[in-house]
Amino acid sequence: MNADRPLTGILLMLAFCVLAPLGDSLAKLIGDAVPLTQLITLRFTFQALILIPLAWASGISLSMPPRLLALTALRTLLHMTGIGAMFLSLRYLPLADAVAIAFVMPFLMLLLGWLVLGEEVGPRRLAACAVGFVGTLLVVQPSFAAVGPPALLPLLVAVVFSFFMLVTRTVAKHADPIALQGVSGVMAMVLLLPLMAFGAFHEIPVIEPVSPTPEIWAYLVALGVLGTFAHLMMTWSLRFAPAATLAPMQYLEIPFATLIGWLIFRDFPNGLALLGIAITMASGLYIILRERNLSRVRIKVPAPPS
Repeated sequence: MNADRPLTGILLMLAFCVLAPLGDSLAKLIGDAVPLTQLITLRFTFQALILIPLAWASGISLSMPPRLLALTALRTLLHMTGIGAMFLSLRYLPLADAVAIAFVMPFLMLLLGWLVLGEEVGPRRLAACAVGFVGTLLVVQPSFAAVGPPALLPLLVAVVFSFFMLVTRTVAKHADPIALQGVSGVMAMVLLLPLMAFGAFHEIPVIEPVSPTPEIWAYLVALGVLGTFAHLMMTWSLRFAPAATLAPMQYLEIPFATLIGWLIFRDFPNGLALLGIAITMASGLYIILRERNLSRVRIKVPAPPS
C-alpha cells in the first residue's frame, strides 16, 4: 500500500485536468458523425488495446481477487455512464459550459470522502472548495431556456463521477493503475460490443455502428489515447492523495476547458465567467501551496523516539 504523497497526487491530477478536456473536445468535434454507443465502445476499446499489452510487457499481473474485481466492474459501469453523459452533453453545450456545470462534482466528492471514507477535511480545504464552487457558479450562466433538458446532463456527470472517484479511491491503492484501467477497458468491451452487434443486426440507429472516414478514425484514435492516459493520471493521483485533497484541484479543469474551447470552437466566456475562472484557479493554487507547506513541515519535524 502506498503512503499518501499529496504533492505527487496533485501533479497527476493536474495532468488529468489538461488531458480530459482535450479528449472531450475531440468527442465534441465528431459527436455528430459517430453514434454515442460506438463512440464510447471505441474509447474503451483503445484503452484496452493500449494498456493490456503494456501490462504484459511490464510484467504486471491482471488477476484480481473477487472483491476487487467486483469493485472494478462497478467502477467500469460508472465510468461508461459518466463518459456517455458527458459526450452527449457536448452535442448541445459549449465545452466550457458543460465542464463548468459538472463541477458540482468536487464538492460532492468532498462530502463523500468525509462521510463514506472517513477522510479528514479541515476548515481550510472546506473553505477552498466553497470558494471554488462560488467561482463555478459564476462561470455557469443559465442557459436552460435555450438548451432545454440536455443542460442537465452535466449534473448527471457530476453525480456519477463522484461515485466513480469514490470507488477509484477505494481500489487504487490495491491495484496497479495500468492493470485497473486495462481490465476496465476489457469489461466495457464485453458489455458494449454485443450491444453494437445487436444494433447492427436490427438496424437501430442509436446503437447501430457506422463506417468512419479516415479523418474521423484519426480523431477516434486520438480520443482513445487521450482518454486512456487522462484517467490513468487520475487513477495514479488517487493512490497518493485523499479524494478530499484532490477535489479542489479539479476546478482547474474549467480554465483549461475554456482555453481549449476558445482555440478549437471559438467559444469564449464573458466577463462574469472570466471572474469565476480566476476564482477557481486561485482556489486550486491555494491548495497546491498549502499542501507544499504542509509537506515541508512534515519533513522538518523529527521522528519521535522509539
